Amino acid sequence: MAVYTTVSPPAAQSLLDDLALGQLTRLQGIQGGIENTNYFVDSDRGSFVLTLFERLSHAQLPFYLELMRHLAQKGIAVPAPHANAAGQILHTVAGKPAALVDKLQGSSQLAPQAVHCAAMGQALAQLHLAGADFALQQPNLRGLDWIAQTVPVVLPHMAPAQAQLLQEELAAQQALAAGSAYASLPRGAIHADLFRDNAMFVGEQLSGIFDFYFAGTDTFVFDLAVCLNDWCIDLPSGQDDAARVQAFVQAYEAVRPLSAAEQDLLPAMRRLGALRFWTSRLWDFYLPREASALQAHDPKHFERVLLALRAAQALEV
Repeated sequence: MAVYTTVSPPAAQSLLDDLALGQLTRLQGIQGGIENTNYFVDSDRGSFVLTLFERLSHAQLPFYLELMRHLAQKGIAVPAPHANAAGQILHTVAGKPAALVDKLQGSSQLAPQAVHCAAMGQALAQLHLAGADFALQQPNLRGLDWIAQTVPVVLPHMAPAQAQLLQEELAAQQALAAGSAYASLPRGAIHADLFRDNAMFVGEQLSGIFDFYFAGTDTFVFDLAVCLNDWCIDLPSGQDDAARVQAFVQAYEAVRPLSAAEQDLLPAMRRLGALRFWTSRLWDFYLPREASALQAHDPKHFERVLLALRAAQALEV
């Protein structure tokens, strides 16, 4: 959520006029994040978040925005994009494709406990079930194919041991993805980036999930793995917090029980999730884009997570 594109007050007011959302009272760029330009937009009718899409095309965006609208209509705590009088939810601001959603109440829980993990596990399972009849499909654009294309780009920046780890894990995941067990995994629309800073809480109550702009059609267990790798990890060490993992998975399975194949492959999918975010953080760190509010995430964190997951899985064999 860096600021790559400057939005003027008149441009923001023009969008508010088109959406019949009142008079602009505040326009503030949002710090943090790395993909899109985001602003807080307040008017005398409410508080909103404006997103300008810097990499996604007009052709790709209907999947994300329509998924959000679909989930909101199913009662999932997701901010639906605002439509104009013609029902359009994809807009243009400062020459970029854009969307405006309601600002969620509360704040992100950056030090989650078991109770927060249980809330997220339940919500993730509900999200997966609610998306079962979503008509649109789009591949996970940061899936294994993207990882395979990106690893060679970041390898020149790696120490020999890191390069070996990246290549070994990529080869292991490619072999797994070619097998019948992986092909049998249930799949559908997933969030694919549901980190602790992409959900809001009021106390211990989940108020909403946002930032669906890495969503895609992929395995549900990969989505679960991505969540476990963030919500249930001790950040300094990269190790699992067993109580949080248990709370998250039990709450998920109370709504949507995992298949036998999902249970068997969850450890491997967690490694895939760690590989995906280690690769993307390396890419963002060594090949950054300019922005007025850009702070790249530390890539070493997911290297630690991947090493910890590999070590834990080796002990289980």
